[in-house]
Amino acid sequence: MAGERILIIEDNPLNMELAQDLLEAWGYKVHGASTAQEGIEIARLEKPDLVLMDIQLPGMDGLTATRLLRKDSSLAGLKIIALTAHAMKGDDQKVLEAGCNGYISKPIDTRQFSRQIAAFLDSK
Repeated sequence: MAGERILIIEDNPLNMELAQDLLEAWGYKVHGASTAQEGIEIARLEKPDLVLMDIQLPGMDGLTATRLLRKDSSLAGLKIIALTAHAMKGDDQKVLEAGCNGYISKPIDTRQFSRQIAAFLDSK
């Protein structure tokens, strides 16, 4: 488990800090980006094992960013998990259609978060 690289693309500083602190405490190497464009650049440079993608980002939204990452052949196999407070009926389908491997609802449940991340990293 420890040592995998995770990129968090999240514009809310408190959400970013919480996720980053939890992941680092569990031994993950974490990069953060506050915009989709910055996140795409970091993903291409760092080649993370997993991306946690906020859906509601300023400028380019997370689903558009996911589609762009999926078009990059150097990132084939990248796992992208949507972080969304907008878990309404049909939203899960939109997230999957954009290319996400799954989603985690916000606010993050700190008791479940480590298991959720580990399950996504372990899935093929």
